[in-house]
Amino acid sequence: MFVDRVKIKVRGGNGGNGRASFRREIYVPMGGPDGGDGGKGGSVILRAATGQQSLVDLYYLSHYEGKNGGNGANMDKYGRGGPDRIVEVPLGTVVKDPETGEMLADICEVGQEYFAAKGGKGGRGNIHFATSTNRGPTECEPGEAGEERYLLLELKSIADVGLVGYPNAGKSTLIRDVSNARPKTAPYPFTTLHPVVGVVEYEDFYKFTMADIPGLIDGAHLNVGLGHDFLRHIERCRVLVYVLDTAGVDGRNPWDDFLALQKELELYMPGLSRRAGLVLANKMDLPESAANLKKLKRKLPKGLKVMPISALEKEHIAEWKELLREMLANPDDYVGPEPPEYPADAEEAEESLDEEKAF
Repeated sequence: MFVDRVKIKVRGGNGGNGRASFRREIYVPMGGPDGGDGGKGGSVILRAATGQQSLVDLYYLSHYEGKNGGNGANMDKYGRGGPDRIVEVPLGTVVKDPETGEMLADICEVGQEYFAAKGGKGGRGNIHFATSTNRGPTECEPGEAGEERYLLLELKSIADVGLVGYPNAGKSTLIRDVSNARPKTAPYPFTTLHPVVGVVEYEDFYKFTMADIPGLIDGAHLNVGLGHDFLRHIERCRVLVYVLDTAGVDGRNPWDDFLALQKELELYMPGLSRRAGLVLANKMDLPESAANLKKLKRKLPKGLKVMPISALEKEHIAEWKELLREMLANPDDYVGPEPPEYPADAEEAEESLDEEKAF
């Protein structure tokens, strides 16, 4: 089960109470104060950890609390601090306020921590209230309550390379060919229902991460289908690989697919379509692909790299891996073309989408 959006409740532990007590000492009023302070409450801390690609653990266990601090005791004994509650989250987790949508933290480095709910401060014992005129104070403080709130966690996959394309374009087969990822593959659309991240390794131990982003559809930037659930996983990718069905198996033209994909990316996040990109003309093992490849090269913007491959037959996969390594080393050399002006307003975009469908 893949979960990339979850709401959790966090509460820091309460601080321990201070103690009001007195020791026995001659010539000292009431023996003298010796009540210790209460310990601080434990905090709830979100910590980035490797080896996790989903928020599924937080989906089933969504309430986290820090331990309460211990109470102060006599003989100047302080209460023990409550231990913190460490909650491990995947790299790329964004923490937001569920009411305002404000981003509170972006946890994207291994070991990075965010104090989701701080524990309460311990109360002071009566040893802190002694003065020259009040040498036997009976005052002490209760511990403060821990912070309590709800948080919205969203996962944005961290990957160096992102595979984008329409359903059934062959993205899952490609990532299986070059990485340790094993997404389900089948000859029908929407086989992949959530992003899959794999590690691509080379003989000299160089490696990078690659994400298989589930098939986008027209209107994804308007959250049509699973629009934003898919698109947010592309935001962090340094290189975008447009995987096109060159044979047009599903009755679409590959050049129209590319333009539609760029439009969805640009409307979702301005500038995203210009990120370093490469067009993979997939399914070259089918007879219809040769003629379509010639048309594709003529219709696509000049300067955009187009590489014909066959994921099924594993043709030109090694060359593709070497090119990806070069692109990651010099991404500025592969910046995409300047996008045309798209409707900036959501309502205009919806009208434009309706007109395209009607046409």
